Amino acid sequence: MSSEADRWFDDAAGPVVRPYAMTRGRTSHAAEDRLDLIALVIADAHPDDAGAMDHSLAPEHLAIVEQCLAEPSSVAELAAELDLPVGVVRVLIGDLLDAGLVRVTRPVPPAELPDESILREVISGLRAL
Repeated sequence: MSSEADRWFDDAAGPVVRPYAMTRGRTSHAAEDRLDLIALVIADAHPDDAGAMDHSLAPEHLAIVEQCLAEPSSVAELAAELDLPVGVVRVLIGDLLDAGLVRVTRPVPPAELPDESILREVISGLRAL
């Protein structure tokens, strides 16, 4: 007769780590208001390069830095790439912000972009010179 635990995972599944264990029970971070789904995360340095190899950094922290060193990624892209809940990724990014390993930028909202007609007038004016 199989036990109830056998139905939930097997040896092929590997170790099971709950998301709250990755964040040490935290569900939010002070920088959460800056970390919506489209916020871009940019790695400033790898922990090894910066001399900031901190034992408090989990493998998921390092995976975020590695991904963002390759190219800036949005919070949503990081969550999908790492197969982690967005809330967990936000907390991990907050830790990396505190450590100075990443920075977060916001894409320019469409309402703040210059109007296409103004750009065309500028181009026409430059051509007239």
